[in-house]
Amino acid sequence: MEPVIPDLRDTPRAEAYERLAEMQALLLEGSDDVIAGMATTATLLHHAFGHLWTGFYRVVVPDTLLRVGPYQGSLGCQEIRFGRGVCGTAAAERRTVVVPDVHAFPGHIACDARSRSEIVVPVFDAHGALLAVLDIDSPEPAAFGDDDEAGLARLVAWFARTTYVPVPA
Repeated sequence: MEPVIPDLRDTPRAEAYERLAEMQALLLEGSDDVIAGMATTATLLHHAFGHLWTGFYRVVVPDTLLRVGPYQGSLGCQEIRFGRGVCGTAAAERRTVVVPDVHAFPGHIACDARSRSEIVVPVFDAHGALLAVLDIDSPEPAAFGDDDEAGLARLVAWFARTTYVPVPA
């Protein structure tokens, strides 16, 4: 039986991410499946914090196009071009983007009008190639800070394990 995802909304963020990292390690032990990793990570985050939308946009055309991957929440955009919106900006610039007010972000893509703030974290493989971005939307303004950025970076580091990435031909 799988563990129950705790409600961590009232837990200090650094501590909450520590607990989620332990759960992620337990649940994904021995796995080398990227989709299972994305689905498990999105589910843990979404239910622990009660976010509006939590999920991955996968790179389907390098440096050009992201496509929705495993997620939890309301419907997501199907495709996002690199450089467009928060996800496309994070992918093109290969850096985490924190947006305290999505309405003030030029070119923000409103997949869900209830979104008020957002964080997008790039996901790299063991060779440094961009696999995806992790996108989290909140109905609260300024919902994400330094502890979120650090905690999410730790969780997406699972995808950079050398045991996960096939050796290029």
